[in-house]
Amino acid sequence: MRTSLFSGLVCLLVISISANQASAYDEERARERDQYELMKLFVETFQQIESNYVKEVDQRVLMEAAIRGMLTELDQYSSFIPPRSVRQFTQMVEQEFGGIGVTVNVRNRQIVVVSPLPGTPAHKAGIRAGDVIVAVEGLPTKGMRLSDTIQKLQGPVGRPVSITIVHAGETDPIDKTLVRELIKAPTVRGERYADDDSWDYVLKAEPKIGYVRMTHFSRFTVREIKAAVDSLVEQKIDGLVLDLRFNPGGLLEAAIQIADLFLDKGEIVSVKGRAVESRSWSAQKGGTYPNFPMAVLVNAYSASASEVLSACLQDNKRAIVVGERTWGKGSVQNIVRLEDGDSALKLTTASYHRPSGVNIHRFPKMKASEEWGVTPDEGYLIPFTAAEWRDWDADRSKRDILDSKAESDPEFEDRQLMAAVSYIEDMLSPGSGTAEEGATTDSPSPKPSAEENAEEAGSE
Repeated sequence: MRTSLFSGLVCLLVISISANQASAYDEERARERDQYELMKLFVETFQQIESNYVKEVDQRVLMEAAIRGMLTELDQYSSFIPPRSVRQFTQMVEQEFGGIGVTVNVRNRQIVVVSPLPGTPAHKAGIRAGDVIVAVEGLPTKGMRLSDTIQKLQGPVGRPVSITIVHAGETDPIDKTLVRELIKAPTVRGERYADDDSWDYVLKAEPKIGYVRMTHFSRFTVREIKAAVDSLVEQKIDGLVLDLRFNPGGLLEAAIQIADLFLDKGEIVSVKGRAVESRSWSAQKGGTYPNFPMAVLVNAYSASASEVLSACLQDNKRAIVVGERTWGKGSVQNIVRLEDGDSALKLTTASYHRPSGVNIHRFPKMKASEEWGVTPDEGYLIPFTAAEWRDWDADRSKRDILDSKAESDPEFEDRQLMAAVSYIEDMLSPGSGTAEEGATTDSPSPKPSAEENAEEAGSE
């Protein structure tokens, strides 16, 4: 009787499994038929437009328009990068290119050097801020589009490029031939340039407070931030201000590794997606910087990886956040190379979550009263007016110019930075309970730098 009952149950189980498998198989076949019908519809539409539209259309233009149309149904961060824009996009992510090492802009229809980068061919050749580039390879630049000039200045490493410049305040043109080098655009900056043309990361001498500003998260940002903070630790700093204002993000891996430099335990971030395995990152012991007081500056344009870093340091009580509520971008984009790398798809594949579990991403139609972004700590929400941001930008631009004779505006008061400094000074004052804690000044053991093949996941 028991054997018969057991056999019956096995038969029912087999029948049930077979039925479920058959049902799953039928569903899969139905999806394939639907997909085929949809692709058939797309091809028919494409052929009808190409054959019968009143004007002849380029197949490439038509296909790229179709791809962009599909992506508009997703989210604002997914996009298609066509072949004509791939090189520029790659340079933005990698932060390196073949060139002479100048930042340029247009002024009075002329191409003007904003600043050379230290150690680059332009810097070594004596090109300075304010110089006018009047010709590249014999072609006059007056009236030329900025993008066209940049394209002519950039090129294969080791190949020469001839330029004609007029130094600021002079009238005689000077011809120069420079050999292009691999330029690594810096993403970490200090308070001002020192006399030796390197960044000075010391904001205040007594107590000694460091200042490090990050403009983007690239492959080299971890290496750059380590070099900056290592130099400050060697100088026995008492506190640090990390400025992430106007930082749009970049590589998620870079943000994770930088957070790990300041934490020896605690969760950094977790990532979840439909087609990717859920994963979380936690800080590791070893190589952590001393526990000096720390403040992070953010504003409404701090987004993505900068929100990961600031939220992590805030949730783990490692730093306070000062400034404005951040942008609210809690999604991860993977870069999918198409057409053998000639084009690319930036596709949202996952969302990240801060250690506390509080939402960062600002979904459409979310209200200001809802939880999204990174909100400064209590008492440190300090919004700037539009006029203050213009003054901040003007002041910061002067500090970022190498060998500029222009002094920064002594009348501009960065209220957010001042609040961050005041917090650090308060934490260092007797009786705060943290002065002894932050007094450790031994140089930390180095943590691994960013991997050369870091995953390209982030915002533009």
